[in-house]
Amino acid sequence: MNLEIREPDDMHVHLRDGAVLALVLGHTAARFRRAVVMPNLDPPLVTVSQVLTYRERIRSLATGRLDFEPWMTLYLHAQTTVTEIEAAAREPSLIGAKLYPQGVTTQSGSGIHDPLTLLPVYEAMAERDFPLLVHGEDPDPATDPFDREARFIDRTLAPLCRRLPRLRIVFEHITTAGAADFVRSESSRMAATITAHHLLYDRRALFHGGLHPHLFCWPLPKTTGDREALVRAATGGEPCFFLGTDSAPHPQNRKESDCCPAGVYSAHAALELYAEIFEEAGCLGRLEAFASENGARFYHRPLNPGRLVLRKVPWQVPESYPVAADYTLVPLRAGETLAWSVAGREAVQP
Repeated sequence: MNLEIREPDDMHVHLRDGAVLALVLGHTAARFRRAVVMPNLDPPLVTVSQVLTYRERIRSLATGRLDFEPWMTLYLHAQTTVTEIEAAAREPSLIGAKLYPQGVTTQSGSGIHDPLTLLPVYEAMAERDFPLLVHGEDPDPATDPFDREARFIDRTLAPLCRRLPRLRIVFEHITTAGAADFVRSESSRMAATITAHHLLYDRRALFHGGLHPHLFCWPLPKTTGDREALVRAATGGEPCFFLGTDSAPHPQNRKESDCCPAGVYSAHAALELYAEIFEEAGCLGRLEAFASENGARFYHRPLNPGRLVLRKVPWQVPESYPVAADYTLVPLRAGETLAWSVAGREAVQP
């Protein structure tokens, strides 16, 4: 059994930098023609110049896929200026600016404690039709970790939508039925990415038989009902939802430690996992729109001309991927057999 779709895009990925970049980039470029690349490096990419320098590093390593196109993002912080936003909006390779509430995830220490203090920056983005990408979790330490997404909607996102009705927003990696409903209510100017791991797992999986650090991520998986609502959103054909893996590598020795970082690595098998989810839902015919069309249309970018073939041919995920002497990467579904394989990606006219 084969499934042929338009070349897809990953609308949210962490390629990282240094030794791991080449591996992650290879996995991503083998499956996606384009990818929206996150700016939370160390240090974060807070100027257009820094973003473009990083893009050149990515391009220099994409030797096996010269047609791979990284879409870049700017990291918003307390000193971000309207002038920087104007420069970012003029640069074709920048697709938006990313809001990290302070302390909510990896490399978010330079983020914004009160996101609404950046209203002049958001106003400049709205005027230039430059999208805002948000990690939607409330940064208040008093907030229950499982409630951070809902509190972010109430405290930040809903007020921001009322203040700036022309600002286009991507609500990244949503995890709750409430978030999906909120996106629907604002779908004239808002969309959301949905990860494979939030479609596959609810919060029980984190603790089944013991703590599973390689499933720990921000935002946390939520209830079974939330996961089922996300599957309906992803597979239902609604244009306001699209693929974004939020694939985020961390070395094994840090993930398997007494205070592990958040992030699930799925770039090695992202499309294969989404195919599994859509097949189980009886909606394989809707995978193309979710993976290849909705995101590009929201960002006002052309659709990819080439085709990608998925085959119903099983393969075993490696237990790990060696990166460097002190860096081993454990992927999602390590050691397990997946039903779908990527047969190839061709940048040709259909």
